[in-house]
Amino acid sequence: MSIYAIGDIQGCYDELQRLLEKIRFDPSKDKLWFAGDLVNRGPKSLQVLRFIKSLGDRAVTVLGNHDLHLLALSQGNRSLNKYGTLKEILDAPDKLELIEWLRHRPMMVHHPKKGYSMVHAGLAPQWDMATAMACARELETVLRGAKFSKFCQVMYGDKPDLWSDDLNGMERLRFITNCFTRLRYCTRDGRISLNDNGAPEEQRNGVIPWFDIPGRPTKKERILFGHWSTLGYRQTANVCCLDSGCYWGGKLTALRLRKKKPPEPHQVSCPLKG
Repeated sequence: MSIYAIGDIQGCYDELQRLLEKIRFDPSKDKLWFAGDLVNRGPKSLQVLRFIKSLGDRAVTVLGNHDLHLLALSQGNRSLNKYGTLKEILDAPDKLELIEWLRHRPMMVHHPKKGYSMVHAGLAPQWDMATAMACARELETVLRGAKFSKFCQVMYGDKPDLWSDDLNGMERLRFITNCFTRLRYCTRDGRISLNDNGAPEEQRNGVIPWFDIPGRPTKKERILFGHWSTLGYRQTANVCCLDSGCYWGGKLTALRLRKKKPPEPHQVSCPLKG
């Protein structure tokens, strides 16, 4: 059995199918990990959702910010007034089934035998692995429970920007959500900086990538993430960015996860859609 981790698809269904052909994906024995942002921007978000859902337990996907945006729209939150390419999903006859499936996806996954973890964006620089997993489960409980619709009305916002064990209520949930689905940079004192999104080489305001924060407790953990197309496919130390800008005319990446050998990347080129 092979496990392949795949970066942000964002509705690019045709490119996903070409990538699966390239790696010779066999659903009878292989497994796929998706780094979130299955939907939006690209032309075939509905097909992507239906296909990945149809794979059952052969596919694991963490939730990204665009996936959460779809969930918020489904619950009537129009605060950002942006449908993107999501209206087709919201008008689909199987909308309720797809939304129910999506809101039961995890925020973070871990494979103890392979030694990899996956999130969509990043981890707070103060979290160790136990805290990160606990925070993921905390948010998943809300998304899957009776408070789901209420959460979708108030999840947007950039504050608080610093982790504390004493955070509670919506402030705590919003911070956790932002780390897992929006994080790229932090300040040197450990505050998350959500408005910086370019490549590290372009930064002039002193922020640094979340994975480069000195003393990060998860430094020795092998972590896969997406969300950062301007960073592109990159392996550094024990982290790997899988978002290679498929929608933006880059590539779609699948990384074969291997316990003792370096992960093996496979890519297909993607036409510019923006």
